[in-house]
Amino acid sequence: MYNRRKSRVVKIGEVAIGGEHPITIESMTNTKTADVEGTVAQIKALAAEGCEIVRVTVNTPDAAEGFAALRRKIGNIPLVADIHFDYKMAIAAIEAGADNIRINPGNIGSADRVRAIADAAGRRSISIRVGVNSGSLEQDLIDAHSGVTGRGLAESALRNVRLLEQFDFDNIIVSMKASNIPMTLEAHEIFAPQMDYPLHIGITEAGTLYSGTIKSTAGISSLLTRGLGDTVRISLTADPIEEVRAAKEMLQALRLRTFGPEIISCPTCGRTEVDLIPIANEVRQRIRHIASPISVAIMGCVVNGPGEAKECDIGIAAGKGAGILFKKGEIVRKISEVEMADVLVCEIEKIVESGNML
Repeated sequence: MYNRRKSRVVKIGEVAIGGEHPITIESMTNTKTADVEGTVAQIKALAAEGCEIVRVTVNTPDAAEGFAALRRKIGNIPLVADIHFDYKMAIAAIEAGADNIRINPGNIGSADRVRAIADAAGRRSISIRVGVNSGSLEQDLIDAHSGVTGRGLAESALRNVRLLEQFDFDNIIVSMKASNIPMTLEAHEIFAPQMDYPLHIGITEAGTLYSGTIKSTAGISSLLTRGLGDTVRISLTADPIEEVRAAKEMLQALRLRTFGPEIISCPTCGRTEVDLIPIANEVRQRIRHIASPISVAIMGCVVNGPGEAKECDIGIAAGKGAGILFKKGEIVRKISEVEMADVLVCEIEKIVESGNML
């Protein structure tokens, strides 16, 4: 489908990143890490929603102590420690059982500090993410390119990967993030041909739930359709659960992963003669728990409705106050508007239980 870049494989806990492994979903807690109970609860909620790798900040001694406690309480959920400025926090997190350390080369400090982190990670056989960010790019690269640029981001990543390699450390994942989509694309297009480390991709500081989801999916999808990206985070000013939901929808829309039902529903227009929007929303909400890859059509008129419905496992094509129920391309029966949601959900559950999806 897409000519995916072939990277080496790096592990975060038991999750393999890169190569031909599935593109994984990451998110980050927004609790205080020292609040162990609150952070554990959020990590477990994220994992239940489908988050495969969770990142937490370790920015103070209290956070490092909290990290050690929550590591003991969350089982084998892959856990990344996010480090800025203080390399001692990275070492503390490694010793506490982190599966990966994310360091930002623009603010972590001297080469000796990077070496200390690499040595500690090497002893524990865990990976390091070189996380370049447009908001903290090294000053010499800003000066060299007259500002923050995609080329500067790529050069920062290349420089810092090579620094780790000098310390005989190559268990590396790379990210190059900006809130500017073209800048992010440029950075990846420069970096990707030069090194085969797996890429964590995202658009940083993308915004609030609605605008941030659109911006993130626009940027991340642009990378994924170029074959770039091995693990993703959609960064939102919102509940982290929404990041996971958006990432699942995006990967499924691109046919890169399958997480559950796909609903094909029309946008409605003047031809629509039933109140389709609440029906579609109700069906979507009531089948959220289903993990099987069933395709569902909810169509509002006779122009495209019958054709779209027939291509799905199950669907309805509505007319005036009623609709036709289709299953596997065959007309089953006519149903009234008031029973559409109930009938459709019931039939979906029957198909899933039988395992008879297209």
